[in-house]
Amino acid sequence: MDLQTFLAEWQREDDRMTVCTSGSTGQPKPILVEKKRMLASARMTCDYLNLHEGDTALLCLPLDYIAGKMMVVRSLERELRLFSTAPTGHPLANDLPCAIDLCAMIPLQVYNSLENPIESERLRQIRHLIIGGSSVDERLEKQLRNFPNHVWSTYGMTETLSHIALRRLNGAQASEWYEAFEGIALSLDNEGCLVIDAPHLCAESLTTNDIAVLDIDHRRFKILGRRDNVIVSGGVKIQIEEVESLLHRHADRPFCITKRPDEKFGEAVVLLALSGDIPTFQHLCGQVLPKYWQPRCYCEVARLPMTPNGKVARREAERLARESLPCVKPG
Repeated sequence: MDLQTFLAEWQREDDRMTVCTSGSTGQPKPILVEKKRMLASARMTCDYLNLHEGDTALLCLPLDYIAGKMMVVRSLERELRLFSTAPTGHPLANDLPCAIDLCAMIPLQVYNSLENPIESERLRQIRHLIIGGSSVDERLEKQLRNFPNHVWSTYGMTETLSHIALRRLNGAQASEWYEAFEGIALSLDNEGCLVIDAPHLCAESLTTNDIAVLDIDHRRFKILGRRDNVIVSGGVKIQIEEVESLLHRHADRPFCITKRPDEKFGEAVVLLALSGDIPTFQHLCGQVLPKYWQPRCYCEVARLPMTPNGKVARREAERLARESLPCVKPG
């Protein structure tokens, strides 16, 4: 979808429009959302970031998904001056039209921009850089820590019409905790998963699959991982995101952690990596991971399974580990 097509759909009399989920845990699915709720979400972000009429925004995400759509809606709601560029892996390859006050990117776009000195300097000039679509790993967070402006990690999903909370990644206010917007109520269910009550965004409370810890005031929270990303191996529960986070501190090559059935242990930890990188990861895992977190097999892939907006396609990763790939045993 291009910008003109989106604007034409937005201006129709129909009070709802279709958006697609990201597909990180299965096939993308279309859902109908109310435009008034999208506007309410836009106001929350603009109020939190203190954005005003005439400020500038850069659209560099695809308009097929909620993150791209909401960048346009924020511009409409707050009368921001919106500029757009192709949603590529290098959105800052060309000169910026002017100083940019707000831009949303996925981690891959940020990582690519940091690799190029000219693009990195353009990235540093953005007043509010919000990063979503997938988690920001510790290596990327470290690179952003000394940025001069405001860099944020987002928490949200299609069903909440983009993010409902932000976490500061740089400067003196950098934190491990996400802070929810005004009007958002948070709680945990009996499995420790985050429950979001946001009447302006969702008609009903939304129970997520994200295992979380709440601060005492229930305004801030940390995400430990997804409930469906737990591997139960030999009776031990292993959170996939925790294994990936520890490896990301040391790895400079792409990979992902997944699981496959195991006759002895029930489930086994599996590491997917690009062809030729398996020996490196076998050595690294043996050095830095606790014994019960170490992969029981390593699978080579031509490319890692990813969704269009930069998330690991978890179900596809499981399928590859379970069905399609030869397994290299450790050691």
